Amino acid sequence: MVHEQRLAAAQRAMSEAGLDALLIPPSADLRYLTGYDAHALERLTLLVLPAQGAATLVVPRLERPAAEAQAAGVAFADHADGSDPYPLVRAALGGAGGAFGGARAVGLGNRMWAEQVLALRAALPEAEQRLAGAVLAGLRLRKSPEEVAALRRAGQAIDAVHARMGEWLRAGRTEDEVAADIAVAMREAGHATVDFTIVAAGPNGASPHHGTSDRVIGRGEPVVVDIGGRMPDGYCSDSTRTYCVGEPPAEFREYYAVLHEAQRAAVAAVRPGVTAEAVDAAARDVIAAAGYGPAFLHRTGHGIGLDGHEDPYIVAGNTAPLEPGMAFSVEPGIYLAGRHGARIEDIVVCTAGGVERLNIIDTDLVVV
Repeated sequence: MVHEQRLAAAQRAMSEAGLDALLIPPSADLRYLTGYDAHALERLTLLVLPAQGAATLVVPRLERPAAEAQAAGVAFADHADGSDPYPLVRAALGGAGGAFGGARAVGLGNRMWAEQVLALRAALPEAEQRLAGAVLAGLRLRKSPEEVAALRRAGQAIDAVHARMGEWLRAGRTEDEVAADIAVAMREAGHATVDFTIVAAGPNGASPHHGTSDRVIGRGEPVVVDIGGRMPDGYCSDSTRTYCVGEPPAEFREYYAVLHEAQRAAVAAVRPGVTAEAVDAAARDVIAAAGYGPAFLHRTGHGIGLDGHEDPYIVAGNTAPLEPGMAFSVEPGIYLAGRHGARIEDIVVCTAGGVERLNIIDTDLVVV
């Protein structure tokens, strides 16, 4: 019944927002509403959810068996290769025989392909196009206890991989080699997909989204390891720890201690009613006071769930108060260009009483 309840909640929310329908392509939104983990293809897959009445999933005919096996709470309409699928959308909105069903404003999935946006504009010229995220973000923002449990399992799985880092991280190996071992371990720990494996050694650690390379890791170098993926239920993991292969430079130990304090301060600041930007400030103020303010290059965190990055964003300017069930990263960093960098990242959830860390492996500097 979970997906039927979510579809009904989306219908209530879109009515309040003045939308007559949601049109949702393959995405985390589609999986959240129906349970269907659809492939994004050039063939149209689209959930048509009117504010009142039944939901219809428009699918390619060859994808219908998979859709029927996974999706709940919807009727199905399929289209053969070479046929125009967009009349099916009109029909699902109540336009039998080609007459339009009366929708004047529709919400499109935020990450819909441009070619589909334009095709829908031509198919539904009467309808104003808006973003569905204005409705769905509010539904997905507060995780249910079952969703928190799923994120907790994802956190445990990625913690298990970090706990093994000493098996792979050593001088003389390349970043690519270490990343390959991590990817295998992530699947062994229960991940269905490996979404990213950042292994950034020495000066590469000063680039927050470096990725990996064939650079050989040297003795005494700090290494930023940021890894994450999706579990079979679709919920994401994301955790960063910073290691050092041998004794680190004194300068690094100094600012790692600052970063450690900042990350702990931001986690401790999480509780209902505190704004997202106040959590960002809790980390940023510590780093700035130590003289490293310009070296903290990014926001403190991002929401997580069926998407790796979603609301709420923990950043200056976001005055939204935290509420129980909101799950997000707390990941301040310090990056010294041309030398090295460090980041510490936990996924946390705001609870009625404060905060729960979903990554519980130690955040102290680990020398391997």
